[in-house]
Amino acid sequence: MKIKSQKDFWSGLMFIAVGIAFAWGSTAYSFGVSARPGPGYFPFGLSLLMALLGAMVLFKSLTVESEGGDPIGAWAWKPLLVISAAVFIFGWAIPHLGMFVALPLLVTGSALASSEFRWMDALINSAVLTIGSWAIFVWGLKLTIPLWPTFLGA
Repeated sequence: MKIKSQKDFWSGLMFIAVGIAFAWGSTAYSFGVSARPGPGYFPFGLSLLMALLGAMVLFKSLTVESEGGDPIGAWAWKPLLVISAAVFIFGWAIPHLGMFVALPLLVTGSALASSEFRWMDALINSAVLTIGSWAIFVWGLKLTIPLWPTFLGA
């Protein structure tokens, strides 16, 4: 069988692999029932949808002809490393520095990976996402998430 789009082929395989891996990982949690879903219910369903999406993309890559085979280009190392570092810093910062510091660090740090980075856009995005995250997770869902740095005693 001929691969007609390399980008779609490899991204489809990636979605399938990640979907199956997360579906398998979510089986370690209780599923509950539809009326009272457990902690494994949503991740399992979402990961199966991801694997299904990957299968559709993979099928498209084998059936729909693309110009020149749509080859994969060189790896974009700078954005990959910058975004990975921003996520790592966020993971460390959320319990130590709180959501109001960690989220702007994540958003601004991730935005630095773009060649079109502008400070004003990054700061506006940081503010909107931080306020939105607070409204959804802390105010709406009543989750216990540290908001301020621990050294401030809050």
